[in-house]
Amino acid sequence: MAQLLHTMLRVGNLEKSIEFYTKVMGMSLLRQSENTEYKYTLAFVGFGDESSGQAVIELTYNWGVEEYDLGSAFGHIAIGEEDIYARCKAIEAAGGKVTRAPGPVAGGKTEIAFVEDPDGYKIELIQQASATAALG
Repeated sequence: MAQLLHTMLRVGNLEKSIEFYTKVMGMSLLRQSENTEYKYTLAFVGFGDESSGQAVIELTYNWGVEEYDLGSAFGHIAIGEEDIYARCKAIEAAGGKVTRAPGPVAGGKTEIAFVEDPDGYKIELIQQASATAALG
């Protein structure tokens, strides 16, 4: 059976991104490696590693590149949370940026919120009780 392993995001400041995903979002730094020949560093963060069935995020830092044009094709990463209201308060208290306050989607009952990482990537938080309803 196939499994989704990771999503890769290019980041301009690896330390700042690792701090955001671990301290603000509550993930763990699973592993990190440098490639000195091609001048990049990879860091994998997640709530569990791929061997446990979890998809993770690969943060790619290309040495010397501090900023990327995010483009218009990428939308967001979605994370199911037990309590998005409490999670958003904790994210703000940790210095994170909530860009859409928790609440129901327009015209629906699914409860969501949006936060933004240091590079501007959007992360949707979905109330776990209604997460599967948002899949269609």
